[in-house]
Amino acid sequence: MRQFIETGLVAVDLANTWDEYLDDPERLPDVAELRRFCRELGEPLENDHGLGEEDLREVREVRERLRAVLAAEPGGRAGALAEWVARLPARAAVEHAGGVPRLRLVAPDGATAAGRLAVRAVTELLELAAAGDWERLRQCAATPCTDAFVDRSRPGKRQFCSTRCANRAHAQASRARHR
Repeated sequence: MRQFIETGLVAVDLANTWDEYLDDPERLPDVAELRRFCRELGEPLENDHGLGEEDLREVREVRERLRAVLAAEPGGRAGALAEWVARLPARAAVEHAGGVPRLRLVAPDGATAAGRLAVRAVTELLELAAAGDWERLRQCAATPCTDAFVDRSRPGKRQFCSTRCANRAHAQASRARHR
């Protein structure tokens, strides 16, 4: 059974809960898997046994919104993110980090699991942008994979989410050359 936490970023790991290589690409098929996803990512759920089908549907909607943001070209991605943030149940909060105030998005008290995951994903995307890694946030170039990843390679030219996809793409290109 594949783990959900691969990058530690909710924004990337939630987007990657759809896997085109599987016969059934849905990696969140039921509420039990949603609970496992939340636990692996350390998402505090006050009463995760209370998660239901509605929560699962809402989390899948968050995933689709997140995938749409990630699929946009880097220039258009900021606009897609801003549009999404305008609809989120989020508020700004000032936190103290080492005595320095820091503005941060937080989910309101009583927010649903989907609302908390969405706010956490958006916060991570904003932090990636602030760190200068916005252009390094990519989707896999191997067809049919659409997994997201952050290119941490030195030259910043990575195209594939994993060696699995790189190997498949390179083998496919080799077969095409030898025809």
